[in-house]
Amino acid sequence: MPKPLNIGMIGYGFMGRAHTNGYKRVNDFFDLPYRPVLKAACARDKDKIQAFATNWGYESIETDWRKLVERKDIDAIDICVPNNLHKEIAIACAANKKMILCEKPLAMNTAEGEEMCAAVEKAGVANTVWYNYRRVPAVTMAKNLIDEGRLGKIFHYRANFLQDWTINADLPQGGNALWRLDAAAAGSGVTGDLLAHCIDTAIWLNGSITDVSAMTETFIKERTHTATGQKQKVTIDDACSFMCHFGNGSLGLFESTRYARGHKALYTLEVNGEKASLKWDLHDLHRLQYFEYSDEGKMRGWKSIHVSDGDQPYMNKWWVPGLQIGYEHSFVHQVADFLESLGKGTPCGPTFRDALETQKVCDAVLSRAASRSWKDV
Repeated sequence: MPKPLNIGMIGYGFMGRAHTNGYKRVNDFFDLPYRPVLKAACARDKDKIQAFATNWGYESIETDWRKLVERKDIDAIDICVPNNLHKEIAIACAANKKMILCEKPLAMNTAEGEEMCAAVEKAGVANTVWYNYRRVPAVTMAKNLIDEGRLGKIFHYRANFLQDWTINADLPQGGNALWRLDAAAAGSGVTGDLLAHCIDTAIWLNGSITDVSAMTETFIKERTHTATGQKQKVTIDDACSFMCHFGNGSLGLFESTRYARGHKALYTLEVNGEKASLKWDLHDLHRLQYFEYSDEGKMRGWKSIHVSDGDQPYMNKWWVPGLQIGYEHSFVHQVADFLESLGKGTPCGPTFRDALETQKVCDAVLSRAASRSWKDV
């Protein structure tokens, strides 16, 4: 029988629901040494957190995260709050010997991330950051193919993450719903929110990024702030593009924006190697596109691999071949990997230390965009 692992959830928004769904479903499909127990949910608004807890099956609620962190019946804390709160909560969790599953990005900046890493490493608590796209089976399969050497020497890595939801100039900034548009809560705009995903996946697939050159733009300069009702300067980046070098000698090209009309969540990546190339699209997330130069000339071309078979990553836990899974399953997979790592006593990547590398790249990107120059990471 799996051992219970009591979860304390801080936050109840989109990611709170996505993570909770992972906890609820994981033992239905994976044979694991631990079983998550939804012990408590926490947020400042008592009515809203009670509604969330009732709907999702949490046993209790708290309205002060400090009380939750100090509870003896909580084993692991899931941090699903705005970025400016990550550091204080994580350090308190470490001090109370709680395992930590933290939403991305790790922190507001590298300095905060360093403090968080030092705290969890000193306490020796298990930790991971929710860069869930690593756990999409097709992306994991891309990792396997690269690690097997099938692409040979890598020349290019490119990725973009495009949305269009902030084009309206009347959209306010700040508050519970729109904190991602407020630099005081988010730290940055698309760089920390969207490009952080692209960067984490890129480092995982292709190795460390060594230097960057970037540009950012804020298209709407002022928005009404929900807290004051007054027009205030917008200090987050609406769009960001950057170039980079990887440690393996390949070149990288990244773009993200919330001003690409017609795109709600277009995340694509492509890797070009000496022997082969591959590409992936979140809108068709169960497929991996693959080109192999060694194929016979007249049959050489891009192949669409339907990642749904039992010998492909994670898929032996789900349905029969040909029946695909979706976005929410990436969170189930991350919970499964975390619980399995606990049983083995091994880290579950990306750890805080892994996510700090992504944080450093984000900081370098924002710094170089401001100075319009190259910067080592």
